[in-house]
Amino acid sequence: MRTPATRTDLREDLRRLGLEEGDLVMVHAGLRSLGPVLGGVNAVAQALLDTVGRRGTLMAYLDWEMGAEPEDFEDARLRDEIPTFDKRTARASRDHGILAETLRTWPGAVRSDHPDAGMVAIGARAEWLCADHSFHYGYGPGSPLARLVEAGGKVLMLGAPLETLTVLHHAEHLADLPGKRVVRYQRPLQVGGERRWVDFEEFDTREPVTDALRASSVDPFTRIGEQCLAEGIGRSGSVARAVSHLFDARRLLRRGVEWLEAYHR
Repeated sequence: MRTPATRTDLREDLRRLGLEEGDLVMVHAGLRSLGPVLGGVNAVAQALLDTVGRRGTLMAYLDWEMGAEPEDFEDARLRDEIPTFDKRTARASRDHGILAETLRTWPGAVRSDHPDAGMVAIGARAEWLCADHSFHYGYGPGSPLARLVEAGGKVLMLGAPLETLTVLHHAEHLADLPGKRVVRYQRPLQVGGERRWVDFEEFDTREPVTDALRASSVDPFTRIGEQCLAEGIGRSGSVARAVSHLFDARRLLRRGVEWLEAYHR
């Protein structure tokens, strides 16, 4: 039998990794890698909030568990049945794990308005992070990711793979790259008390943003993350049983932009 990690254990591990009181941190979590935790996902959320304290802020990427595929939008019957996005009730995408959904429903949580690039935040700067999230280029300037960087925040990979470094979608937006793919689509939203299909426009973040990157066997986010760790831009350590990493968001973004632009030279 393995002794479960406790809330106190997690808090101590997070502090050793470099997370501090007052920090603004975006978390990505693969909770299974932590091993058994007394209190489960709630204890993980509590340990994170304990560590950043009342002056700090915790943020996570949500997306939206819509349950529809792109081809469903071409079927008139299914299109009419696709749920209207309501940020009060729309569940976080399962791809982002149970912690994202737990934080979405946490007391005091604030969610941004974008259904796909949406973030949740809890703490002192939650309202500021999530305010005025544009429906066009939701990973670009003025987005929660941009504000995370602006505020000197951190990115915590809590047993999560480096390929899920969402802040690097902001790097894809900022990098001067030839041939960035753009997607235009619609989502059903409540507008003035009525259901309406609203237009969105983004750089394509479902895969690497250019065909050159997509054709490569190397995952760019993993490579950027590994390079940052090698250069001391991030720190590694164990949280419970999970190999975890903590990055300086501003330096990670800068290295991400440089790496992407150098790849295309």
